[in-house]
Amino acid sequence: MSKVSVEIQELRKNANGDTVKNLADFLEAKLSGVDLDMTGNEIVLDYGEEETAPSRSHLRILLRKFLHRSDLKDFRVISGRENAFIIKERKGLPE
Repeated sequence: MSKVSVEIQELRKNANGDTVKNLADFLEAKLSGVDLDMTGNEIVLDYGEEETAPSRSHLRILLRKFLHRSDLKDFRVISGRENAFIIKERKGLPE
């Protein structure tokens, strides 16, 4: 597990402009020794060959912690393909 991607398409579209930058800063602060690459709709966490990547559950908890601290209750973290997470908007919320 040397690369993990986080799909942020819905977060970028439905949250304010600084949210994606704040997410990248949060992950960089919590995960030492990781290279963050922000492409259009994805954040790729690249661990070197000698680095040990955290478990999937730990990464999921960090993403959920960011959403909670940023008061983004209308988003959730789901597992995507192998080594990937997706931040999606919750369905059925009253507006």
